[in-house]
Amino acid sequence: MSKNKIATELLGWLKVIAFAFIGALIVNHTLLASALVISSSMENTIMTDSRVMGLRVAYLVSDPKRFDIILFNPPDDDTSVPYVKRIIGLPNEKVEIIGGKVYIDDSAEPLDDSFIKETARGDYGPYYVPDGCYFVLGDNRNGSHDSRQWANKFVPMEDILGRLYFVYYPSPHFFS
Repeated sequence: MSKNKIATELLGWLKVIAFAFIGALIVNHTLLASALVISSSMENTIMTDSRVMGLRVAYLVSDPKRFDIILFNPPDDDTSVPYVKRIIGLPNEKVEIIGGKVYIDDSAEPLDDSFIKETARGDYGPYYVPDGCYFVLGDNRNGSHDSRQWANKFVPMEDILGRLYFVYYPSPHFFS
């Protein structure tokens, strides 16, 4: 094989690798957001050390909804590691936690919390969620650092990276 053919073949492979790398960067920064769950705050829904993927485009056509699990930049932390929590309070709502149960806008009935790891402890709030912001809690309420403890209690829409779509490691599964 001549040097010219080797150089042409090598250049062809370099182009393929460069296009694949650029394509992966574009997808990662426009369509998908990934994170490593480094705490037990979402157990038993998402286990510690799970790797998760969210859709950045999920909220282009609709607003986040109560109980969506989101990836977001934490309000009180400059880390580059996204947090993963469940949306509980929506914009312009009053959120109050009494005896571990969550009440929205003085409702007589608490929110369904059948997904939490164990019965939550404590009373918190009331919190008044500002327009364009969300109140989030972990599913492991007794082991989660979330809106209840943060100095900046709410996650602004612009800090939401995406809606959790699936866990891809160690036990792959999708979320609806």
